[in-house]
Amino acid sequence: MISVVDFDLEWPKLFAALSQRYGRTLVDVDVVAIEHVGSTSVPGLAAKPVIDVDIVVERRDVDAAVTALESIGFESLGDLGITDRWAMREPAGWIRTNTYVVVAGSAALRNHLAVRDALRADDRLRDRYGALKRLLATETDDIDVYIDGKSSLLLGILEDAGMSADERAAIADSNRLSSP
Repeated sequence: MISVVDFDLEWPKLFAALSQRYGRTLVDVDVVAIEHVGSTSVPGLAAKPVIDVDIVVERRDVDAAVTALESIGFESLGDLGITDRWAMREPAGWIRTNTYVVVAGSAALRNHLAVRDALRADDRLRDRYGALKRLLATETDDIDVYIDGKSSLLLGILEDAGMSADERAAIADSNRLSSP
């Protein structure tokens, strides 16, 4: 079952706590930013109750960031077909997250930030996206079908944000291959 729930005021607090913990863990890594992305980062948006986090580093610091996260129990899942983004499975006992180590400036990062920022800036778009997510969650238990059902709207957001047709096609292809 895919669970899409009303926005929870605890989500930003959970992200803040996670960000501090990641910061302490990554103290020896040159972190560019720790970004709250995904639907839980958009006030008022219905979402799956999973905190999405992009830990942004320069390419040279990816291995150090992955190793630091592994030292506190994260498991590296590799790039899951998405260039410049490494998925990390949280350790037992953590809140549910989709944690990624992402290369600064990469298409993967620009994708996450463009969608987040567009949804934060436009209440009607946010509500339209939330309604679509709720509908899809009632129609399917298959995460790949759910993701595919959102693709058209999300790709339109990325087009409006200035991502090239090639970048959007690559994102669409990678979303079909890799569900976090």
